[in-house]
Amino acid sequence: MKKIVIVNGIIAGLIVAAMFLITMGLYHNQGNFEGGMWIGYASMLLAFSLIFVAIIRFRDKYNNGVISFGKAFRIGLYITLIASTIYVVAWLIDFYVFIPDFADKYAAHMLEKLKSNGAGAAEITSTTQQMDSFKEMYKNPVLVVLFTYIEILPVGLLLSLIAALVLKRKVKPAI
Repeated sequence: MKKIVIVNGIIAGLIVAAMFLITMGLYHNQGNFEGGMWIGYASMLLAFSLIFVAIIRFRDKYNNGVISFGKAFRIGLYITLIASTIYVVAWLIDFYVFIPDFADKYAAHMLEKLKSNGAGAAEITSTTQQMDSFKEMYKNPVLVVLFTYIEILPVGLLLSLIAALVLKRKVKPAI
């Protein structure tokens, strides 16, 4: 199980980190945060599809066609943790080395979007306060790590849960 988890976790992490870096170059540097967000989540789904592959491979090749929900979920969980950690490390390197002004750019984008949508003064003031709070929180590296894990971890956990429910098998299938 260890080899399957490590290999699939690293591959999933490399997929999501590579797609993240590509979208950062294509979208975020141009101020298009929404386009990058959708591609980012799609790449997470693609990367975490390896959870299904790993569970099926373990169940059928190494576990005699049988796997419990708990074992299947653990495989997915470990892959999720490895891939998420690679994603977080990629973001930290990108953020601290290449785009240390990300929080400022994101806040400006959000405020500009509100103004272009015709938001009222109260909504703009409220969002300005929220963005100022966000920029202040983003100065803390621990919070940067936590925010980044919050982006990816729920996606992997949800797919781990679904995969474990769908792929569990208590009895070896008859041939």
